[in-house]
Amino acid sequence: MAERGALSLLSLLCLTFLYTATTVAKHVDKGTTAQPFSPFWFTVEPQDTLAVRGAPALLNCSAHSDAAMPARIEWKKDGTFMSLVSDERRRVLPDGSLLITQVVHSKHNKPDEGTYQCVATIDNLGSISSRTARLSVAGMPRFTSQPAPASVRVGDSQVMACEVNPDLVPFVRWEKDRQPLELGARLVQLPSGALVVSNASEADAGLYRCLVENVGPAKSSEEALLQILPETGEERKPEFLVQPVATAKAAGASVLLPCVVASYPATDVRWMFGDKLLEESDGRVEVVGGGSLQITNLTEEDAGLYTCMAENGNTTIEAQAQLTVQVAPQMVKRPANIYAQESMDIVFECEVTGSPAPTVKWVKNGDAVIPSDYFKIIKEHNLQVLGLVKSDEGFYQCLAENDAGNIQSSAQLIILEHGVALPLSPPPSLTPNTTDHVTPGSGGVANPAGPAPSAPRDVVASLVSTRFIKLTWRPPAEPHGDELTYSVFYSQEGTSRERVVNTSRPGEMQVTIQNLMPDTKYRFRVVAHNSNGQGESSTALKVATQAEVQVAGPVPNLQAVSNTPSSVSLSWDTPLTGNGEILTYKLYYTDQTLGNEQDVDIGSLSYTMTGLKKHTEYSFRVVAYNKHGPGVSTEDVIVRTLSDVPSAPPQNLTLEVQNSKSIMVRWQPPPPGAQNGEITGYKIRYRKGTRKSEAAETTGGTQLFQLIDGLERGTEYTFRVSAITVNGTGPATEWTTAETFESDLDESRVPDIPSSLHVRPLVNSIVVSWTPPENQDIVVRGYTIGYGIGSPHAQTIKVDYKQRYYSIENLDASSHYVITLKAFNNVGEGIPVYESAITRPQSVPDPTPMLPPVGVQASVLSHDTIKVTWADNSLPKNQKITDARYYTVRWKTNIPANTKMKTANTTSLSHMVTGLKPNTLYEFSVMVTKGRRTSTWSMTAQGTTFETIPSSSPKDVTVVSKESKPRTIIVNWQPPSEANGKITGYIIYYSTDVNAEVHDWVIEPVVGNRLTHQIQELTLDTTYYFKIQARNSKGMGPMSEAVQFRTPKTNVPMKPGSNQPPPDGFGSAVGKPGMTSGGESHILVIVIIISVGAFTIIVVVVGAFLCTRRTTSHQKKKRAASKSSNGSHKYKGNSKDLKPPDLWIHHERLELKPMDKSPEPNPVMTDTPIPRTSQDITPADGSLDSNPHIQQRRNSYRGHESEDSMSTLAGRRGMRPKMMMPFDAQPPQPVISAHPIHSLDNHHHHYHMGSLASPTRSYLYHQGSGHPRPHACATPISHLDRVDSTESVRNTPSSEPLPPATASSQASCPSELLADPEGSYHGSSTTEEEPSYSSNLPPHRPAHPHPHAHPLKSFAVPAIPATGHPTYESPALPSTPLLAQTGPPSHPHVVKTASIGTLGRTRTPMVVTVPNAPDVPETSKMLEDVDSSYEPDELTEEMAHLEGLMKDLNAITTAP
Repeated sequence: MAERGALSLLSLLCLTFLYTATTVAKHVDKGTTAQPFSPFWFTVEPQDTLAVRGAPALLNCSAHSDAAMPARIEWKKDGTFMSLVSDERRRVLPDGSLLITQVVHSKHNKPDEGTYQCVATIDNLGSISSRTARLSVAGMPRFTSQPAPASVRVGDSQVMACEVNPDLVPFVRWEKDRQPLELGARLVQLPSGALVVSNASEADAGLYRCLVENVGPAKSSEEALLQILPETGEERKPEFLVQPVATAKAAGASVLLPCVVASYPATDVRWMFGDKLLEESDGRVEVVGGGSLQITNLTEEDAGLYTCMAENGNTTIEAQAQLTVQVAPQMVKRPANIYAQESMDIVFECEVTGSPAPTVKWVKNGDAVIPSDYFKIIKEHNLQVLGLVKSDEGFYQCLAENDAGNIQSSAQLIILEHGVALPLSPPPSLTPNTTDHVTPGSGGVANPAGPAPSAPRDVVASLVSTRFIKLTWRPPAEPHGDELTYSVFYSQEGTSRERVVNTSRPGEMQVTIQNLMPDTKYRFRVVAHNSNGQGESSTALKVATQAEVQVAGPVPNLQAVSNTPSSVSLSWDTPLTGNGEILTYKLYYTDQTLGNEQDVDIGSLSYTMTGLKKHTEYSFRVVAYNKHGPGVSTEDVIVRTLSDVPSAPPQNLTLEVQNSKSIMVRWQPPPPGAQNGEITGYKIRYRKGTRKSEAAETTGGTQLFQLIDGLERGTEYTFRVSAITVNGTGPATEWTTAETFESDLDESRVPDIPSSLHVRPLVNSIVVSWTPPENQDIVVRGYTIGYGIGSPHAQTIKVDYKQRYYSIENLDASSHYVITLKAFNNVGEGIPVYESAITRPQSVPDPTPMLPPVGVQASVLSHDTIKVTWADNSLPKNQKITDARYYTVRWKTNIPANTKMKTANTTSLSHMVTGLKPNTLYEFSVMVTKGRRTSTWSMTAQGTTFETIPSSSPKDVTVVSKESKPRTIIVNWQPPSEANGKITGYIIYYSTDVNAEVHDWVIEPVVGNRLTHQIQELTLDTTYYFKIQARNSKGMGPMSEAVQFRTPKTNVPMKPGSNQPPPDGFGSAVGKPGMTSGGESHILVIVIIISVGAFTIIVVVVGAFLCTRRTTSHQKKKRAASKSSNGSHKYKGNSKDLKPPDLWIHHERLELKPMDKSPEPNPVMTDTPIPRTSQDITPADGSLDSNPHIQQRRNSYRGHESEDSMSTLAGRRGMRPKMMMPFDAQPPQPVISAHPIHSLDNHHHHYHMGSLASPTRSYLYHQGSGHPRPHACATPISHLDRVDSTESVRNTPSSEPLPPATASSQASCPSELLADPEGSYHGSSTTEEEPSYSSNLPPHRPAHPHPHAHPLKSFAVPAIPATGHPTYESPALPSTPLLAQTGPPSHPHVVKTASIGTLGRTRTPMVVTVPNAPDVPETSKMLEDVDSSYEPDELTEEMAHLEGLMKDLNAITTAP
């Protein structure tokens, strides 16, 4: 029956679990999937339209959506929604287009003209807006100019004017004699509507008129008669009938730049683009109508300055116009759809291009987004939304617009509930603050299978500044997981928007909130996440940022006036908000052409800046300084210094003799820095021969050439040119001479053969020189040089007619070249002259390289100087340098790894390298160079510079109060950035007076490189100031800046937040994820109560059964232990069953009674307390930080090196331990130091060296298992129980009963075994402040209990170590193996016992009797070990030493 009842209860329990899991799963499945994005876009958008008054107009618009309801289309005109309900003239068509049945337009009433935009809306989803379109209404045709009667010579050009409204130009056409006129290459209609008739003929005579059609009733201009006159042959200088004008066109369109010239003989019109001659290409660029330039399919590269030049004989005219090509906006990166959760920060990206640069605005659901604290435009065009709320959901659009057009693109934002999964790969639009906000497990979905963490505790603002706050907290009381992540939610007081920042890695319990507003209150709360989801929120913490320092405001009324070409006078007024006395003003000025800012200090309200460049733009700004430092700068004021006459002449003056009566003068402007203003013209002075009388001509400012004609034949003239500004004429060039021809040269035939040709071959070039043809009466325009290997026609070069030599480069060595030279003019090329040459052979370089220097040595002289010496085997034995060789020394350090090599040259055999970093390893190598010969680098030499005192102070000094101890603070810091050596310690200065002398500050020394320290017994409600100094072997570094900290007002410990677990942990955890209905909830509660009751009954039954089995097994083990000679081979007891005693040294029925402990708390040895918890000390090394168990264990063993003097025995090998007496106000207190005892490694045995056992604690370190093993608390047990350990003790079983475990004996658990819920470890309740020390424990050995060893060990027979294996000996005690242990081989481990001492408490004396060594039955293996390693004398000596230790222990424990 009992069995059947138990089975029924188990079945009921299983059914309960299944029902609960099914119910929870049903609720979890609801709403955990993300809502998909809704496709929603415009298929057709409105376009710019030109409408006609009285005619209909249509603006197209249509939207696509997958929603059940179609999108609702509305229209905006000039940014305002149109009301079309009762409008008979305008209506929206079914597809969304806007139809205006009859356009209304008059001078004073223009209701239809404007900017239109359609808006598509889907209810409960959002709205999107289209691009904007301009509806223009064509006006009545009005002729501002009409054709007028005109005449034109045959072959010349004429323009018939016709100008109408600019919007009607596309509708203009021409008629001749009332017949449509066909346009062509000769007849061209200009952009203004005018008609150009070029290369006129008799057929062009007639009556011309222009008409405007297709925009209402046609309207025609007046008729004008064009007459064709015969050509008289009289020369007419070129003149412009129409000049090009600045034009702006869209990319892809066509443009016509008009240029019409009338002259006789006909002019040759050419176009320049920039400074290059423009050539017609592929029909895209062509000259029409005798000179106008037409470009089709415009691109951005076509934009620039175009120059129309017309040249007729001796006269050249030109006109310029700027062409601007506009490019409509294009989307380079469109905004993407985003999933997010409330409190996140997101960014919609939008990248656009266009010319001119487009302006971007953002729209949300059809309404413009106005930038604010939470909606910000970043990186020019991107929209950032901070602290999302549910109302932010919808469609966001990026609208880009410029003069060429506009474009839009939309994206949807969906805000999910916190229980709904975000996509596994967060979109790139999430900001760095929220991309890592994915709860562990299932891609961020809360998993209801387990409980979520409770609220984080003790959230405090550890550092508060003007614009950032640093928060720290402690883990939740119920983490329900190992690796927790945290989210910090914060909001400005008075706003509902909450933002979130996440910790960067699991387990991190601090975060710094940036970009806050000064003097503003904020609310903070912290939430933990585990694998099951988001936990409870901490209580809100309200913190106010600090106010900004009261600096001076901007100075008003800054004025800058240029008085002279090189000076500017400035003046300003006193700042309206000076915030104290203004100490000085700083004037910043920048040369706009260079961009480098300079400054000058000024003590008054005005200043005259001199020594400036002439006619140059400068920017000025002023900053006022008060006692707090620089204030707010003024805006930049830009002023240009006055112009002046040019200070340098024009450049590159050249003279070209055109014929017997004219000379062309060409030049370049003065250097830009010497123009001193805008050049308005140039003055050309010339004179005949040596006469003093001069003639002068003046040109325009942009003209850089002038033809001087009317000169005499065969006469020498001299010229010089000077530049002109509005201030006057600058210096002139030197006189330059040219002689006109005796007679005009003949160009009716080609030039003669050059009179001579000479060649001079080199290795890779040939220098060619020649003389002109003997017949000087034939015009020579230039020379053509042809050359090639074996043939002169491979390559051709043309040079100017004035040139007489040329160097042909990039030739092959030892090659035969044939060279030809011909003179040419406009008729053609003359007779060539030939020559050949063989280039020289390539010179062979010296094949013998230099030997590298040897014996390189680096001698360190100081902390920044190393002398490098070497020898040169290529020198004589006396190492005397007699030639021009030199040596190159190079050096570098590998820290950091990317440092560059530095080099230095010297002509001696040594070099002093200075300016090195202290305490740094450098490598040196040397190379020798002699002429063009160099050696390889020598072998390297190394040298490490000496240390020097730190040159910077410790950084990031912070002071925080210790939890529950308001009179104790913890100081944290970071090492100095320039330590200049190994840091050996720090000195902490603290005082209540920041201005006190240094010798009046309290000093706290810190030994080693620790970065944290505690200071206790401070006064409550008092402001303290802290400074820190670092020291190394060379001395002390500078002090840090003083850090202020005020101790709390009350001595009552701070109460942590409410972290009480729910009454029923299981039930509450299951109930959280989803709430059931009322009926299901009652049933679930009843089932859970029955299940818990059944489970309790089963546990009791099973426990009783196991206890019965264990009693029987325990008796069997006792009998087996009394028979076994080595119990450890047969019984490997579970560590859970071990119950170590407080302290026992048992041999021959010897016992050592537990000591009484005084209830006096808080014994101290120095003024500085020793930390008790793992939070007290930040570990100095991060090698073990990844494992939280190791971190806690290690920290709990660690003390303050600067405060304990209990490890002095560590360096005394072979000496007996001595009693340490603390020197303070306390009476002498006996203390015994702890010593690490290392083990010997053997393949078959482990030999443990015991030390003095502690009555309160015994720590066992082991390197191996990655997890701590459970230990039982130390309670008195029988000797037979002890034999059950793996370390068998060879003693006669004791029949004396031991007292049962009491509360006092239970209190003596090792401190590392009693885990406090708050994360700290406590030992006995009466020894709260008792420290434990680890003097010699290797830092890289994690502290874990051995899986087999007993936590507390007795003294037993010394074992015999094996030879041939490494021996680890304690530096504090002689190597005394105490107990032989057999077992499977494992890694070496260390046994460590804590200190024994009263530390201010009284205890009863203990009588200790030193026993004789018992007999140990020798197994064959032990005998083998004895023979191989130990002599009898050595064993006797070790036993005698052990007796001495026991006597010392007896003497200490019996001391009064």
